[in-house]
Amino acid sequence: MGQKSPRRFTGWHMTGILVAFFGTVAAVNVTMAGFATSTFGGVVVENSYVASQEFNGWLEDARESDQLGWNVVTTWRPDGRLVLSTSDAPDYLQAEATARHPLGRLPDQALSFYRIDEHTYLSHDPLPEGRWTVRLELTNGSATWRREDDLS
Repeated sequence: MGQKSPRRFTGWHMTGILVAFFGTVAAVNVTMAGFATSTFGGVVVENSYVASQEFNGWLEDARESDQLGWNVVTTWRPDGRLVLSTSDAPDYLQAEATARHPLGRLPDQALSFYRIDEHTYLSHDPLPEGRWTVRLELTNGSATWRREDDLS
């Protein structure tokens, strides 16, 4: 019975291993970069320097909104319109909102509301289906309440 000699590990074997390894890494990187650029527009704020200068003002506005003690529940109706139900807030508020698509695929939508019942407001226009970040602003004279809601 003849014995087989063990196979030798050559430079071609090492070349094949290196090409397979780095080819796999490159393919995964290209795939992930494609997913990343197709799902995120890359802009969080238009000008980060200006945003950093205004940040403390935004925090103060948020504190003032919290001190008002108003509570608002946002509901999405089947017809696409938004309902704002307020509590611990004065009656007859002016309500406005801006809906932003978080991935930037659809343009921003301005929403205005009208009073349908005591402490209840309904948007004039429907909001298309999908994920939206809604920036609410309710005003009563000089008092302004703001909040962002994520809808999906």
